[in-house]
Amino acid sequence: MIKNFLQELRTQRWDDHRYYHHSRINQSLHFVSALSFLFAYVMLFFDPAISALVGWLVSMTSRQAGHFFFEPRGYDHINQATHEHKEEIKVGYNLQRKVVLMAIWALSPLVLFADPTLFGLFAPWETVFDFTRQVAKIWLAVGIGGLLFRTVHLFFIRDIETGLVWMAKIITDPFHDLMLYHKAPLALLKGELIDPGLHLAGELEQKHA
Repeated sequence: MIKNFLQELRTQRWDDHRYYHHSRINQSLHFVSALSFLFAYVMLFFDPAISALVGWLVSMTSRQAGHFFFEPRGYDHINQATHEHKEEIKVGYNLQRKVVLMAIWALSPLVLFADPTLFGLFAPWETVFDFTRQVAKIWLAVGIGGLLFRTVHLFFIRDIETGLVWMAKIITDPFHDLMLYHKAPLALLKGELIDPGLHLAGELEQKHA
């Protein structure tokens, strides 16, 4: 059971890396995202509001900017897959789902203008500081909700193990990304825009296929 879980976790991580992390800029932004996420993890125990602000304003924006603006979307010759195929088989949030999630995040503060108490959950905000901390709490709920929603969704469209593995992958991604992409900023400074290691790994995988 545990062996299968860990193997599925390795598979999901490898697929995510080889399909969606060709760009050194994207990898570098993931490195920044990983560092800030680890800070947010620590702050979650001391100040959840600060954790949510850092998690969304730094970690998530840098992470998703890498995917939306810098990752190649043409035909993937290494993996012999079209962008559309990769989006279709994506286990977690593909770009279309990410647009929905990021839109919910960006628009969620508006509910505090419609109802400053958020249906009685908050005291009405009076200062910018109050508003910011209440927004942070909403963003924390959006983050946790997005994680749980896709996990349960995977229970139904795939299976329970796939959902649990994906949730474990998302939670541990900052640690894994830190190890995987810590050399990306230096490679980018040397003018390397695409990770050449993916070509080598792709060729090795095809030989053993």
